[in-house]
Amino acid sequence: MTDTEPTSSPPPVADSIAAPGMAWYVLRVASNKEEQVRDTLTRKVKIEGLEGRIGRILVPTLKEKRMKAGVLRTIERKLYPGYVFVEMACEEDGSIAENVWFLIKETTGVGDFIGSDGKPTSMPEHDVVQMLAASEKAEDEPGLSGLNIAKGDQVKITDGAFESYEGEVDSVDERRGMVAVIVNIFGRSTPVEVGYWQLDKLD
Repeated sequence: MTDTEPTSSPPPVADSIAAPGMAWYVLRVASNKEEQVRDTLTRKVKIEGLEGRIGRILVPTLKEKRMKAGVLRTIERKLYPGYVFVEMACEEDGSIAENVWFLIKETTGVGDFIGSDGKPTSMPEHDVVQMLAASEKAEDEPGLSGLNIAKGDQVKITDGAFESYEGEVDSVDERRGMVAVIVNIFGRSTPVEVGYWQLDKLD
């Protein structure tokens, strides 16, 4: 290949993680007010026509299945309590435009952006990628995140018809959050399917 031959290359990662001219910033907010701040800001941005200054506003969550009072419930757990992530365009000197800052600051529950000297600090690219991946993952069905259960593991069933049985994991369905366990019932190896929330991993 000569120096004059055209080459094709993928676009820079930064182009795909933030809108042109924008970057991601971390906004401190009151505890348990994350969704309220996000929804209020999103509404105010549209009313004021500031979409060119403020893009996405995210509160990454993780879906988990938990047993409560004998009932299986799906809950959403905030991955970054006390913070809201804002895609925003700042001024050339790194400060926030006055009308944008007024809109944000006048929202109930809002604290300040992470930064110094009145200028917010944009998030490092790798942190943005991680945060966006977490936001997309939140749309999935609750799975086995954090449990580290795999085929061949020894587990104990802690709930349901097969409570207290111990056995070996035969297969894992991460999307459904279900695990097939081989247990010994009446002297025979029998596969049973249980939810991952019904298992304790044995050492």
